[in-house]
Formats: sequence, C-alpha cells, structure tokens
Amino acid sequence: MNSRDLAVGVFFMSQTALGMLGNSALLCCFIIADFSGIRAKPTDLIVKHLTWANFIVLCKGIPESIAAFSQTYYVDYVSCKLVLYFHRVGRGVSLVSTSLLSVFQAITISPSNSMWASLKVRAMGIVGPSLSLCWTLQMAMYAYVLVYTTDIKGERNITRIRFFEYCAVVNPGRPINILTLILLTSNDVMFLGLMMWASGYMVFILLKHKQRVKHIHRSQSLRSSPETRATQSILTLVSSFVLFYVISIVLTSYMFALEATSRWVSNAGVAMAACFPAFCPFLLLRHYTSISRICCPSSYQTTFYACFVREL
Repeated sequence: MNSRDLAVGVFFMSQTALGMLGNSALLCCFIIADFSGIRAKPTDLIVKHLTWANFIVLCKGIPESIAAFSQTYYVDYVSCKLVLYFHRVGRGVSLVSTSLLSVFQAITISPSNSMWASLKVRAMGIVGPSLSLCWTLQMAMYAYVLVYTTDIKGERNITRIRFFEYCAVVNPGRPINILTLILLTSNDVMFLGLMMWASGYMVFILLKHKQRVKHIHRSQSLRSSPETRATQSILTLVSSFVLFYVISIVLTSYMFALEATSRWVSNAGVAMAACFPAFCPFLLLRHYTSISRICCPSSYQTTFYACFVREL
C-alpha cells in the first residue's frame, strides 16, 4: 500500500466516523426532546429526514475506505448497484431537504403583512407530503444507476465499461451521458438556487428587524445582537452547503465528460458529496442544544428571535 492510498483511506474513515457521530448526536437530541414532551415543529421532520439522508451518503465512505486499504476488495453485483444507487438518492434527498428547510423557515418568519403570510398555516401541513415526494422523485431520477452499474469480477460481454475502486459502470455513450448530465445538473442547480433565495430572504427579514429594534441593542453593545448571530448562522450554513455541492457538481460533470476513469476525480467527488452531511449536524446542533437556554420575556423583539431559533 502506497502513501496515497493510506491517506485516502484514513480520510474517508475519519470523515465517515465524524459524520456518523454528529448525525447520531442530532438524532439523540430529537429523541430526548420527544421523551421530554417538547412539542415538535413541522420543520423538525425535515431535519430528521435530512439526518437519515446524511447517514445514507456517509455509508459510501465505508467501502471507499476498505478499497483504499485493500487493493483486492470488490463488491458483488447486487451490493454494487445498491451502494451507488442509494448514495445518489441520499445525496439528492439531502440537497432537496436542505432547500425545503430553508423555504419553510423563510415562510415561518415572514412578517404578517407579507405575501407569504397566507402560506404559513398551509405550508406546515404539506411538510410530510413534500418529503414523501422528495424521496419518490430522487429514487426515480437515479433509477438509471441500477441499470448501468455492475461488478468488476463478473465476466460479461460489455465493451464500454468504466472501472472504479470496487465497482464498474457501463458507459451508455456520449448522447445519453450528456442528457443525464443536463437532467442531474438542472436538478441540483434548481434546488441550490431555491435554498439561496430562501436564505437571502431570511437574512433580509432579520436585518430589517434589527433596524426596528436598534435602540434596544444599544444597551447590549458588549455582545452581538440576536439577529446578527442568526444571520451569521444562516450564512455559514448556506455558504458551506453551496461550496461543497458546487464542487461536487463540477466533479460529477467532469466525470461524465471523461471517457476513461479518473481515480482522483472519483475520490474527490465522493469526498465532496460527503463533506456537508459530515459537518451539517454540528451546525444544526448549535441551534437544537441552545433551545433550553433561550428565555422568552414579554417583549416582542426577544420573542421573535427565540421563536426563530426554535424553528431553525
């Protein structure tokens, strides 16, 4: 085993372990909240689905680590299809769930006189159906993976085949590759744009609220305002998400464009796809573990921020 394979294996193993730990801790927060009798918000359901999708994405790090440490490791025919298929589905659900979370949060904190006020009651009632539709669409969209994925050891009369670490993918040809690339990229770009729009709207609402209560924050000059902290959290979450997924989209597009297999591009694509699922729970834990420390005086300004953090 050379130093490159060792570094790749250690990286995937560390990323997978860290992500599993963070997502498990986030699920524990929900379990504790359920047993404590804390009323769950509709957006909590989105975060739960996001967490399970993160688990699915991170599971691909296990065979990647084994393949890096052992050069003779291969996955059987059925397992190969399932690993690649559910990895793509989990990545898609993670993207769509984060976008849905941003949209529902934006609707929740919108002022009562805004055009979104009428959607507040109805939006919370369609969280469940939206998540069901999300899983269904992603499973249907990536069904092609089940068709074109095969194992390495199987002796099949296939001329155009691309070998990866432990699996192989049949190359259907440039026209189908281009069509698939356009479909998948359009899906990713659409939901990334939706999330950025919703997050920008939330930042705009928070900054407007900060201006209205500026006189209160003058007496709290030693610490940042609640709106500033919430804005920083939103920008951190969105910036990291967009960065990782844009790099993932670029690497995936490059893989489709290549006729041959590039090992480092394949490893980089898997690593980038798992970066946000690995670090996302730690960003969300900041909100869910701080709920118990939020006090709600009678003033509208403090209540606004407390409710916003609970929704986030």
